[in-house]
Amino acid sequence: MEDKKIDLINKEQLKQEMNRPDLEIIDVREDDEVAEGIIPGAKHIKLGDIPTRISELSKDKEYVMVCRSGGRSNRAGVQLEEQGYNVKNLQGGMLDWDGDVSK
Repeated sequence: MEDKKIDLINKEQLKQEMNRPDLEIIDVREDDEVAEGIIPGAKHIKLGDIPTRISELSKDKEYVMVCRSGGRSNRAGVQLEEQGYNVKNLQGGMLDWDGDVSK
């Protein structure tokens, strides 16, 4: 399962699409990481909490998963994709993100 990769979206694509009503950004980092800055409008669901909070997600939306560099968000995305959700992974994660952040 570790080898499985979900589709990527790059930061420029995300900036163009982030205001779509059917797109939601999910940040799977830990609390202390998110405290340093999160993409505005993103929902914070720690990687370990995905199974217990999956009911908050809708299969009618597209989700962009975000972490620090792309590894944990890919794992979260694989979990969701296997359950029928439409997900992409932010290429390079927050390390590459140069758009706005809120604290």
